[in-house]
Amino acid sequence: MMLHKIYCLFLVFVGFQMNAQIKGTVIDEFGNPIPYVNIWVDGESNGTTSNEDGSFIINSTKNKVLVFSAVGFETKRTTLNNGDKIILVSKIHKLNEVVIGKLKFTKNVEIGEAKKKRSNFFSGDEPWIYAKRFQFEESFVETPFIKSIIFFTDSEKRGAKIKIRLFEFDNSIPTDDLLNEDIVVSVNKGMSKNVIDVSKYKLKIPKNGVVVGLEWLIIDENKFQIDNLGTDDEKFRYSYAPSLIINYSDEENAFSYRNGAWEKAKKYDLKTNDPWNNKILTPAINLIITN
Repeated sequence: MMLHKIYCLFLVFVGFQMNAQIKGTVIDEFGNPIPYVNIWVDGESNGTTSNEDGSFIINSTKNKVLVFSAVGFETKRTTLNNGDKIILVSKIHKLNEVVIGKLKFTKNVEIGEAKKKRSNFFSGDEPWIYAKRFQFEESFVETPFIKSIIFFTDSEKRGAKIKIRLFEFDNSIPTDDLLNEDIVVSVNKGMSKNVIDVSKYKLKIPKNGVVVGLEWLIIDENKFQIDNLGTDDEKFRYSYAPSLIINYSDEENAFSYRNGAWEKAKKYDLKTNDPWNNKILTPAINLIITN
C-alpha cells in the first residue's frame, strides 16, 4: 500500500525568519529543572522543548515574548535574555472526585474505532498537541475508569519520546489537564501500536467527555531529516519523531493546540477523490475502559 504523508499547511507554507539563538533554563519555585516544557515564540510558528535538565535553545530575540507550557504549572509568557532562568509556578490542581478502593478489571471495553492505517502526520519543527475527544456515553457507567490509552505511530527513530495529555472538555474546546504530572513514553521505530497503562490514576471519564492529546517534543533525540519536500529551504528539511497515524472521520472530534490556543479540526472540500477529502483528520487513538 502506498504510504500517504499528510503535511500541515503551516509546515509547508509558513515563512522563514532568521533569528538569533537564545539559551535558557526552566525551573520550578524550588530551583529544580523542569523537563519537556514546550516553548514557542508568541504569535509565531517557532518553538522548542526543554531537555531533561530544563535547558533549551530557541531561535528568537530578546524583545520577543516566549510562551512556556508544562503539565502541573501555570502557563507563562515573558521576554528573556540569553542565559536567563525561567521560573514556572505550580498550578493548584483540583481533582473532580476522589476514587476510593481498587479497580476490579473484570470488564474491559475498547472504544474509539481507531485503525492502523498507513497515513502519517508529521509534527513539523514546533511543539504542538494533536488530540481526540471521547464523548461520555451512559454505557460507560459500567466501565467508568480509563485503563489504557492506545495510539498508533510510524516512528522514524527508535525510542522517540512523546507526551500524553488528558484534558477536560467544556462543550467547545479542551480545557484543564485531568492529571498533574507528565506521561512521557517512548515508541518503537516503524509502525507501532502503543498501549499505555494509566490505571494507576483511577481516572473516570468526566460527564463532558475526555480529550486525549499527543504532544510532540522538540528535542534532539527525536529529530530526523525529511527528503524531497520540494523546497530548498533548510527549515523544512527536519521534523521530529514520531509521526502519528491518522484516520479520516466524519465526526468532528479532533483538536490541535498551538501557540497557546486550541483549534477544532475542520472539513475541507478539496474537490478531489483523496480519502481525506471532506473528512476530519483524526489521530488514531483508542481507550480501554474498565470497572
